[in-house]
Amino acid sequence: MINLEEKQERILLAGVETAENYQSFESSMVELAELTKTAGGLVIDQFTQKRERPESRTMIGSGKLEQLRWAIEVGEIDTVIFNERLTPRQNVNLEAALGVKVIDRMQLILDIFAMRARSHEGMLQVEQAQLNYLLPRLAGQGIMLSRQGGGIGSKGPGETKLETDRRYIRTRIENIEKALKKVEKTRETIRQKRANSGIFRIGLIGYTNAGKSSIMNALVGLDKEQYEQDELFATLDATTKAVKLVEDFTVSLTDTVGFIQKLPTELIKAFKSTLEESANVDLLIHVVDASNPHHEIHEQTVLKIMEDLQLAAIPVLNVYNKMDKVDGEFIPTLAPAVQLSIKSEAGVQWLKTAILEKLHELFEHFELELPYEKAYQLPEIRKFALVQSVTEGERAYQITGLIAPELAWKLPTD
Repeated sequence: MINLEEKQERILLAGVETAENYQSFESSMVELAELTKTAGGLVIDQFTQKRERPESRTMIGSGKLEQLRWAIEVGEIDTVIFNERLTPRQNVNLEAALGVKVIDRMQLILDIFAMRARSHEGMLQVEQAQLNYLLPRLAGQGIMLSRQGGGIGSKGPGETKLETDRRYIRTRIENIEKALKKVEKTRETIRQKRANSGIFRIGLIGYTNAGKSSIMNALVGLDKEQYEQDELFATLDATTKAVKLVEDFTVSLTDTVGFIQKLPTELIKAFKSTLEESANVDLLIHVVDASNPHHEIHEQTVLKIMEDLQLAAIPVLNVYNKMDKVDGEFIPTLAPAVQLSIKSEAGVQWLKTAILEKLHELFEHFELELPYEKAYQLPEIRKFALVQSVTEGERAYQITGLIAPELAWKLPTD
């Protein structure tokens, strides 16, 4: 009987701890193992080394290199994944010295993005990022360029394409950029229509696997379910849905790609238009996995990327999710914040309440007289404003409530 089951790739992880990365080194190595699992690899062993600075030729010292050779032979290792970004020369030297495929954290993340991309735009963005990453690695690569697809680090455009000349790669990148510009124009048109629709916009932002998609599903309703899994980068494409927070009051909710430590600059550039969805909202919900022991490092990573994307001026509500998985006392480090488990009905209600309380801070008070002959407008007003009271006057309804300052123009006038 022929066994058609694909053999799981056996992986050895390697990392270099320096004075620059020692605070986040442990968490990033744990994350590297999770990334490898997400990519379908089986982690067999892990090697780390403390150095003042990475070795210029091979990232690690000669003694550690010998240990790696021995571990590769004993563990029947297929691939070595480094936690640091390797230069093209380091990559070539390591593959020559170790005799197996060597990739770095950046290529691993690119590989996972290639696995996760579903939309035409997402696939183009990932391919663009991969080609920009691999272009400087074309020259003089022995084992790397002999790979014929298969295994971690070979998703997306494929290694066989990289055996052609640089001109082909550059032409492909130019064609992708042209295609993405057309998609970006369409996205901008949709974004402009959404901005002109007179609806308050909320965006979800956070570290990968913090529970953003679960929050989207809980607020939107299961009949419009967004894909969610307990895995890194479960969703890549920006998704916007309408959400009723109370009675008929409706907001738009946008979920986009999660962040991670050392997110490749190629991906940030390629996904610029997708990430900019977060810049076109009125309120950001920063979702944090409270159960993760390294959540404070995750918070700082997200805050840094938010700063890079120029999101600092947008109001933020911090949500510590997965509190049902937290052991012992939990002390939040960001404020204002709400602590909950979005998988519970109580958690969903707490989140809605927290959002409404935040809106009360951001909205302005209004008073309105609505003539009885225009009573048909009241249901529409309830959709974009928080109506607090409606009383009957002599000739009109007396309405009070709260509204986003930028939406005040939608209130009917005499």
